[in-house]
Amino acid sequence: MAIEIKQQLRLSQQLVMTPQLQQAIKLLQLSRLELADLVQQEIQENPVLEETIETEEDLPREVEADSHDAEAPSSEAPADVPENREASDAEKIADIDWQNYADAYPQTGFQGEGREDDERRSLEGTLTRRETLAEHLQWQLQLSDFTEDERVAAAWIIGNLDDDGYLRADLEEIARRSGVAPEGVESALRKIQLFDPTGVAARDLRECLLLQIDALKIEEPLVRTLVADHLEALQKRDFRGISRLLGIAIEEVAVAARVVGRLEPRPGRPFGGEDPVYIVPDIYVYKVGDDLHVVLNEDGLPKLRINQLYRDVLARGGEGVAKDTRDYVQDKVRSAMWLIKSIHQRQRTIYKVMTSIIKHQREFFERGVQFLKPLNLRDVAEDIGMHESTVSRVTTNKYAHTPQGIFELKFFFNSSINRVDGDAIASESVKEKIRRIISAEDPRRPLSDQRIAEMLRTANIDIARRTVTKYREAMNILSSTKRRRVG
Repeated sequence: MAIEIKQQLRLSQQLVMTPQLQQAIKLLQLSRLELADLVQQEIQENPVLEETIETEEDLPREVEADSHDAEAPSSEAPADVPENREASDAEKIADIDWQNYADAYPQTGFQGEGREDDERRSLEGTLTRRETLAEHLQWQLQLSDFTEDERVAAAWIIGNLDDDGYLRADLEEIARRSGVAPEGVESALRKIQLFDPTGVAARDLRECLLLQIDALKIEEPLVRTLVADHLEALQKRDFRGISRLLGIAIEEVAVAARVVGRLEPRPGRPFGGEDPVYIVPDIYVYKVGDDLHVVLNEDGLPKLRINQLYRDVLARGGEGVAKDTRDYVQDKVRSAMWLIKSIHQRQRTIYKVMTSIIKHQREFFERGVQFLKPLNLRDVAEDIGMHESTVSRVTTNKYAHTPQGIFELKFFFNSSINRVDGDAIASESVKEKIRRIISAEDPRRPLSDQRIAEMLRTANIDIARRTVTKYREAMNILSSTKRRRVG
């Protein structure tokens, strides 16, 4: 069979994602802050785009009056100085508008050398980052009495601490890598364990707690015994077994356990973790009378428009303009108009989705989380006439400020739990009921998951024990054994 090349015509349909459509889809899933960054980047890259700036004609009358008053001479200012006489120092000082001077040059205590006042760094630019655990220990190391070998070993020890402040390297390995004798590494470790925070550089939880007991000078022998010999049973809160082994009352074990509970199992906690992330709501829901109103948060989003100069170039038909320049302007104008249109479409879609959520979850906005109803993406998509994927993108990384608090839009979509009578209830409402039942229980006799499931079944909620366990663990609530209080 010979191999040959043939031409064939074939008709087919396929979905083509144009760059404009990809940009519109990308804008849907961006948060408000991400959208603001993207818009600023587009303004820098596209010369046709510009931000709308309010002119003096757009300013309120009160603002204009204030500006005129600021320029008007003060009634307390000295009389005009004749041109043939130089003003004295007192008259020059009296002519200064001290209020405006104080606003323009705040006394922050920062004095830049060799720089004009207007070129000083902003106060935000002088803020420092949070100190790390390693830096805190290095600072104490510089102020402590260490030999040269101990100082080298201490640097290796500090470098092998994890975020919680525990030493995760073997002393023999540190001695081999640092070139310091094992005795010098041991001595450096003992000195570092006296540093702040108390319990740092411990090799396990037991050593960490014992270091804190020594530093706090806790003289109760039972506390040291619990940590040294019965830490596993103490973590399981097996007070009855400990009291039986030690031959003492269970109340004494409970008192000593409370002392141990006040110790810090993670000494590096104050220095670890990430900086807090502050949520800026994309949507505000206000209750005015009996109505709920949706307001989009457009604070920080610049108002875009096409530059008038480039608009005039296209309006004249490109007369007197080179073809390459005209094509370039047309391409940039087309891109700018599509961006503006996509942003407006994004805002309208978010508004429609939030309005539909309010229609389905009105009782939640008026009465709280326990009245949340089951809801899925399809319900909202059918209500607003859009695809489920569009609703999913709109609800990603978006937050709403409601009368009940700030919630992610994904929060309003819940799976359903059947009721005994055949109706359904949202899973988040069930979690709220479980949280309230546990908060109202007797600490001495906490409720088991099976007992909670029976109480919910009595309240017309058909739920299994394993589902109660799953929801309880999702809310970071301990089991009944670990919630029990003694004494």
